[in-house]
Amino acid sequence: MTPEITVLDRGFVKLIDHMGSDLSVVNAARVSFGKRKEALDEGDAKLIRYLSEHEHTSPFRHTALTFHVKAPIFVFRQWMKHRIASEFNEISGRYVEFAEDEFFVPGLFRRQATVNKQGSEGEIDEAHHAPARTAYLEACRTSVARYKELIALGVCREQARCILPLGLYSEVYWTVSLQAVAHFIRLRADSHAQWEIQQYAAAVRTLVEPLFPMSLKALLASPKG
Repeated sequence: MTPEITVLDRGFVKLIDHMGSDLSVVNAARVSFGKRKEALDEGDAKLIRYLSEHEHTSPFRHTALTFHVKAPIFVFRQWMKHRIASEFNEISGRYVEFAEDEFFVPGLFRRQATVNKQGSEGEIDEAHHAPARTAYLEACRTSVARYKELIALGVCREQARCILPLGLYSEVYWTVSLQAVAHFIRLRADSHAQWEIQQYAAAVRTLVEPLFPMSLKALLASPKG
């Protein structure tokens, strides 16, 4: 069964395919000496740590992972900044009509952070939570309803989609090298990242760790890996 992790209220991260293992990283490095290993040993674990610590990262790029991800558009706006050794293919609103109620609804609403100007902290006042949820749902549902109305009036999908909210869920295939996925996890699992994308970074890590336990650990331990 293909590994899949549910994220947020309607999203998921699913591992579709992968190429390589910790042994692949080792053999990519040892080919410089005309050598090849058939099984890992403690010396190989040390080699993997050495490669990461000294930024000899090319062996980690002789790997690949493909994920199917469903996430809100605002999450993908951040995710797609990770372009190096990454390829994205996204569902197209020009080809398909988006479903109703396919938008992210927060479980709680956070306050604007006072120190980190781009981030958030804590919850808004309890008395304001219900009105905030009502306003949020009304805005999203109205936007989707008007989108459906435009479609019914004969407006093309590529124009009608322009009014849809950033909380709308989209889907992508993401193919990435091990080094690049480690970089994504390091940045997006950090407490300074938006909480929603932190949840996706945690899911990605959970799927990657069993496949590349030594290499991912080494890359995440290195500040520049």
